[in-house]
Amino acid sequence: MPLKTQPFDPVRYLESEEDIEAFLEAIFEDGDPQLIAAGLGHIARARGMTKVAKASGLSREGLYKALDKGGNPELGTIIKVMRALGFQLAAKAA
Repeated sequence: MPLKTQPFDPVRYLESEEDIEAFLEAIFEDGDPQLIAAGLGHIARARGMTKVAKASGLSREGLYKALDKGGNPELGTIIKVMRALGFQLAAKAA
């Protein structure tokens, strides 16, 4: 009998603020811009894309496009989404 698999969806595991904060730390630590964009998209979906879009002042469709796997959001978009999620960007020594 063949093994049935499903694509991994991290949204299922982003249930608490601590989960989301740890996820954010991990994606930013990796440093891959596409991973950061996609990770923010996962968090936005976990919180509710419409809610995040309203809080950020961006369109829901624009957020989906910018924060999708191949998205390439501008820094301003990243900052708006981070603020809408209740976080801020901060620099720290490597």
